[in-house]
Amino acid sequence: MGDAVVESVEARAYTIPTDTPEADGTAAWQATTLVVVRAHAAGHTGTGWTYGPAGCAKLVDELLAGVVVGRDALAVPGSWAAMVRAARNATRAGAVGYAISAVDVALWDLKARLLNVSLARLLGIVHEKVPVYGSGGFTTYSDQRMAQELTGWTDDQRIPRVKIKIGESWGKSETRDLDRIAKARDTIGPDVELYVDANGGYQRKQAVRMARAMAEWNVRWFEEPVSSDDLDGLREVRDRADADVTAGEYGTDITYFQRMCAHGAVDCLQIDATRCGGYTEWLRSAAIAASFGLTVSGHCAPNLHAPVAAATPNLRHLEWFHDHVRIESMLFEGALDPTGGTITPNGDQHGHGMTLVDEAAARYLVTP
Repeated sequence: MGDAVVESVEARAYTIPTDTPEADGTAAWQATTLVVVRAHAAGHTGTGWTYGPAGCAKLVDELLAGVVVGRDALAVPGSWAAMVRAARNATRAGAVGYAISAVDVALWDLKARLLNVSLARLLGIVHEKVPVYGSGGFTTYSDQRMAQELTGWTDDQRIPRVKIKIGESWGKSETRDLDRIAKARDTIGPDVELYVDANGGYQRKQAVRMARAMAEWNVRWFEEPVSSDDLDGLREVRDRADADVTAGEYGTDITYFQRMCAHGAVDCLQIDATRCGGYTEWLRSAAIAASFGLTVSGHCAPNLHAPVAAATPNLRHLEWFHDHVRIESMLFEGALDPTGGTITPNGDQHGHGMTLVDEAAARYLVTP
């Protein structure tokens, strides 16, 4: 199979309405866009995806596909490097990086399928089971809706760690934030780990005060207490909070993650393979974190992250994010089961084991 070359690459975008209006500390939305890339070689197809603007599909078609087609289908890092070089003048951060990520994932999936192995085995399994945490708890939820979601994770699926959104209205609703944290703890009981995510909604000292206040409910994970661009602020909160301070979901390359780690800004580095540059850059970024003695956590897209997470020695867990779990279960075959608090990559299937069902996705198509 060494002479297989990438024959074609195409991208499509799908916009899926949420099941209810959603918001966090700094944004609100009623739909999520999925951009799917397919790469073909020697009768096999690899699939990758990202969650970003529909324009990512056009970037794949116009900027990246021509760079990858004709290259060795097994030499994925070489294709990755070629895409990064081609994106120089478009700048890699943002939508271009999302597009590169989706193509890279598709190429790794294609390589594993060409070799007739699971992607987790190709990358090298370290963890047979990958821990997850339930994630949602949007600020738009009523107390009843939040409790229903939490018990779905803890009681029905037996996931021992859960996260809710706080920092509502850019930190202007502290009383409601704390009330929702208290209600979440009351719902899940004392033994489940409780996480919160402010999405950068607080100011530095405000975040410190909130960290002290929420310690009453044993909050273990304080995600983006301030903007992820404010490394000094993250470090200040980290130094003064009992909860682990985390960030990194917007990281686009290893230099971003190196700066965050070197600054002492986080206790656990979040990485998103659908944004940072695919599996290729995930592995390099996880190594950066390991060099600073840090664990990593996968941000969103849990079914996509499962194989590479299983191959990451310093993994802490993956985010079982409500929106992406729903979409990946609706539109793909092969979605994983988190019952018991872990997922197991599809070891008996080739590639990452996920296949887009065109018939299910067609109604949400927004690009030809």
